[in-house]
Amino acid sequence: MNDTLMPAGIEAQPPGGARICYRQARARDAADQAEVFHHAVMQGAMSHYSVAQREAWASVLPRDASAWAARHALFTTLVADCDGRCVGFLELDIPRGRIETLYVWPSLSRRGIGSTLLIHAERLLMEHGHDLAHIEASLVLVERLVRRGWRVVGEEWVERGGEQLCRSRLEKRLTAVET
Repeated sequence: MNDTLMPAGIEAQPPGGARICYRQARARDAADQAEVFHHAVMQGAMSHYSVAQREAWASVLPRDASAWAARHALFTTLVADCDGRCVGFLELDIPRGRIETLYVWPSLSRRGIGSTLLIHAERLLMEHGHDLAHIEASLVLVERLVRRGWRVVGEEWVERGGEQLCRSRLEKRLTAVET
């Protein structure tokens, strides 16, 4: 896969003038991924989960770059890069047609970064012959995913560090967008 996900010269520009570009993860992104994950869970999910639930969730994956770098071998990882730093990422299990994770730095949420990562993931899944995408999403994401055409197919409770967390199973029929 090409290192850059967007056609040459096309970048997103959030408020403040910083440019966001989307690409496949590099080993040097792993430390940033650890921080994005930790802060997205601890700050970004605070209105949906208790402190104990968020602490248990955040402890599932270490705040260590080597753990996140190792995940690059398991999943196709797409990142949103702002001035050389990963500010959001999505892990994609292409063989299973499944989005494994999607996290954005909390202060940058609701600026289209997660949506753009999803667009690239959906395109990659279609390029690999999938017509249906799957995700297990936290309560933080469900409403936004439904607005983007995802359909809730069930709810489940998962145990993380002794805490029960509710999440939803969603799917989306993938179709090419005509230009």
